Amino acid sequence: MKVERENILIVADSERDANMLYAVGMFVPDAFIYLRAKGKCHVVMSDLEIDRARKQAPHCKILSFSQYQQKLRDKGVRSPSYAQIIGELVREKRLKKIFVPGNFPHGLARELRRYDVKVKVKEGGIFPERELKTADEVKKISAALMMAEVGLAEGIQCLKRAKIGKGGKLMHNNVPLTAEKVRAVIDIAIIQAGGIAAHTIVACGKQGCDPHERGFGVLKANEPIIIDVFPRSQKTGYFGDITRTVVKGKASETIQKMYQTVARGQEIGFQKLGNNISGASVHDAILDYFESEGFVTGKVKGRMQGFFHGTGHGLGLEIHEPPRVSPSSPDIMKAGHVVTVEPGLYYPSIGGVRLEDVAHITKDGVRNLTKFEKVLEI
Repeated sequence: MKVERENILIVADSERDANMLYAVGMFVPDAFIYLRAKGKCHVVMSDLEIDRARKQAPHCKILSFSQYQQKLRDKGVRSPSYAQIIGELVREKRLKKIFVPGNFPHGLARELRRYDVKVKVKEGGIFPERELKTADEVKKISAALMMAEVGLAEGIQCLKRAKIGKGGKLMHNNVPLTAEKVRAVIDIAIIQAGGIAAHTIVACGKQGCDPHERGFGVLKANEPIIIDVFPRSQKTGYFGDITRTVVKGKASETIQKMYQTVARGQEIGFQKLGNNISGASVHDAILDYFESEGFVTGKVKGRMQGFFHGTGHGLGLEIHEPPRVSPSSPDIMKAGHVVTVEPGLYYPSIGGVRLEDVAHITKDGVRNLTKFEKVLEI
């Protein structure tokens, strides 16, 4: 059976479920029913959303949830459930089996079986074609990436304007400059640019040794500050993702070497990436280079140090989606993939350094979608 002919059922909202947003192309905050039957899209929508759906999802046949409820009441069902409405729809379309995504509600699946609706989880993802981005999707990712760069620029400007106070504390308008303040500056700029920022990272010094630490407290001079920004476009739902590491003041020789090594490692990542190249081989090439420069990865006193996360991940309607560029990933890069390239080095006694750009893999090579400059000392 061809993928596009498989019968697919999704029950979710499209605000948070990337597959549903991909299927219908519009934001809906409450769960609704999507059914692809024999290659045709059907959406069962509440009266609240039905007129908007007809305008924004013209590729789908829009059906009324309340009308299906009434149809079942006419058949003697007092309080029609989602499962009963889906069962009625499936019988109308004369379907024998339906594929659902891996996150399909278990309770609903059990109830559907009671109404003789056979559901099966679709292996490899409900829409495997999501991995290969169209030209339009690449534009949407690039637009979200520009929002990330706008926020990053404002955050770095805030650091540049800061003064170095007693004990190396950064001061802004005569008050200590905190990670929370810089994060707010970044997030507000992103909102003004049309994006939504969540969990933006501004991690200074030893805080940066935990790659997902958001950062907190007063920022300090002469220490590496990792700024990782990954907003979602309010208009399209696509994500951008960028990371820079900066030092306000003077970076030590060790930090300078770490930065130069990570920057070169990222260049190696871009050089190795390409159509039909394994993600694991790209990661291994960077890891080998780091170790050749004396930056060993491993556990010391119960804590990982060095380069202990993947090189990158797919970017699209989810911030982390297939394919993966990591040591354990079986993924092979293909033309149309959009992935991050974000090597990093982390040592508890020093701090962390990470740089992240976004790569678009084409038949002819790799294109860097990120335009923002890389400068260590500001």
